[in-house]
Amino acid sequence: MPEETRGTTTLPAPEKTGYGPVFAVREFRAVFLAHALSLLGVVVSEIALTVLVYGLTGSPLLSALVFALGFLPYLVGGTLLSGVADRFPPRRVLVVCDLVCAGCAALMALPATPVAALLVLRCVIAAVSPVFSGTRMATLTDILGDGDLFVLGRSLLRIVSQSAVLVGFGLGGVLLTVVSPRGALAVTLGTFLASALLLRLGTRRRPARAGGGALVRYSLSGARQVLADRRIRALLLLLWVPPMFVVAPEALAAAYADEIGVGTAWIGLLMCAMPIGTITGELYAGAALSPAARSRIVLPLAGGGLLPLLLYPFHPGLGWILLVLVLAGSAGAYTLGLDRWFVDAVPEELRGRAMTVHTAGLMTIQGVGMALAGAAAEFWAVSTVVGGVGVVGTVCCVFLAVEVRRTGRVREDEGPALVKGRGERVEKGAGIDTRDGADHDMTGR
Repeated sequence: MPEETRGTTTLPAPEKTGYGPVFAVREFRAVFLAHALSLLGVVVSEIALTVLVYGLTGSPLLSALVFALGFLPYLVGGTLLSGVADRFPPRRVLVVCDLVCAGCAALMALPATPVAALLVLRCVIAAVSPVFSGTRMATLTDILGDGDLFVLGRSLLRIVSQSAVLVGFGLGGVLLTVVSPRGALAVTLGTFLASALLLRLGTRRRPARAGGGALVRYSLSGARQVLADRRIRALLLLLWVPPMFVVAPEALAAAYADEIGVGTAWIGLLMCAMPIGTITGELYAGAALSPAARSRIVLPLAGGGLLPLLLYPFHPGLGWILLVLVLAGSAGAYTLGLDRWFVDAVPEELRGRAMTVHTAGLMTIQGVGMALAGAAAEFWAVSTVVGGVGVVGTVCCVFLAVEVRRTGRVREDEGPALVKGRGERVEKGAGIDTRDGADHDMTGR
């Protein structure tokens, strides 16, 4: 297979569409396996910690807080600590984040650790997570370039995350039948340490992208730069807003099962249907579609992905609802093309902070979406709420799709020389990059 060199990394040239060329990159294999291990650790720790806190307190509220605390600190860590991703060498950041999480898991596993400390340690892991995810996301551009290989690499990491929803909780439940909750937390410690070792030995040392000044000020300055750019802001919102609405059916799965009078066994199916759709959509878009085709489906899928939810108020059979959830999940394939636009829009020196802000915002807004859906279901039937989410969400997503299209045209008009100089082909009429991916030049690294 012919090769091309991108910065300091020699990559196989993507001769054909599919995930094979991504796995041909040795560093990516290390990142992929480390991601799977650390994610497994997080999922197992959530289950074990929930069971442990409930066993110690008998309080459903405190037990539920374990999951809530997995969302809330993302905003703090993603804004105040986002500068870490650019100010320090990325491999060091990733390894230290894993070691911090391993230390938290070790303290959680100690018999003497009280409930309050368990919740604080859970917050620490959640605050570190956006820094880790943002740094890893930016590092993928160093490892894979910022062309089609990056898009497919990001897709594979998302597929692992969705698969963890399907597999991780089941494995965690089985594990708790064999060991105690604190024993399961010891297993989590092992997964974090293994992830740190893989990243330390399996990835290259690269210099920091930028830096200087107080960390918090530097982080906030980066967040302001990201959100002040109209194009980047529009792309971020299109990455954030559809997930905010699409989480409603999952958040209300138990209430919906009760509303339609089905057994608790169906709750699992209601919660699994959307991740199955997401995985299927990502795999198809990554393996079967060209980069240009992925660009063309971004705006239609982002704008119309919530329309299947409009079937809820008509009270169809459960089979139809499962199909609705699969279809809504499969629309998540729009993120493959959007990832490419986002990384193209962000300057390299801002990339780590931008990726961290993206991760923090995504997790936070999903938590907000769950809370709002739950609050609405206190006053209206779940089927009505989900249908309303489909209507309101579609209106918001269509508006954002128009804004992304408009900012693409503005960016093209403002910088035609830059576009031509980088060898990019722009689709007229949409103002959207539809490069065929293999020849994107990477400067610096």
